[in-house]
Amino acid sequence: MQAAPAQMPIEAHGHNHWSPYVDTGGTTLAIAGADYVLVASDTRQSDGYLINSRYSPKAFELANNTVLGTSGCAADCKRLCEVLEQRAQVYRHRHDRQIGAPALAQLLSNTLYSRRMLPYYVFPVLAGLDAEGKGAAYSYDAVGNMLRVTAVCMGSASALIQPFLDNQVAFKNQRVPDPDRLLSREEARKIAIDAFTSATERDIYTGDYLEIFVVDAQGVHKETRELKHD
Repeated sequence: MQAAPAQMPIEAHGHNHWSPYVDTGGTTLAIAGADYVLVASDTRQSDGYLINSRYSPKAFELANNTVLGTSGCAADCKRLCEVLEQRAQVYRHRHDRQIGAPALAQLLSNTLYSRRMLPYYVFPVLAGLDAEGKGAAYSYDAVGNMLRVTAVCMGSASALIQPFLDNQVAFKNQRVPDPDRLLSREEARKIAIDAFTSATERDIYTGDYLEIFVVDAQGVHKETRELKHD
């Protein structure tokens, strides 16, 4: 009788996974008004339950009184800001004038789309004044799809804040809405503060400090406030 072949132990093979993308948390919102646009973002940078930094800005002032608000991976956010600023400088040297907010918005869309094979892990909002002096806010996905909006929120607390903005800024789900009404800058500022104050109670990735940028005909005005630190 032939002996059965020896059974060799089967070695288990593990699979190593690596991803270049890390979500470092945080939230950014933008509200556009009749003659201004507001951008607000928190400064907490985290990785899971670990807080890497309590002051890592997510909103950056760019050329010609525009502000870029970001969320996603902090490294990609900063790199995208650098690339956009460099291309805005090239535009100024080639055309001998500053790039306008609508043109910069299209430039940001083209920049994101050019990296679609290995996208920047960034969900940005761009804010500035258009050619008529009206507030303009643009939201994007990671591959450059662009939409001009009245109010938008991106980041870890967006599910909490966006419905609030839809109701208080866009006047959705109200019994007698006024579709032509635009908030004053002080009303927008209070809504931004209330939104982040509430979000920090429920989202552990949002907190520490709140930076508010208001862009109007006089330039960019910045304000910093404290949020929850735990």
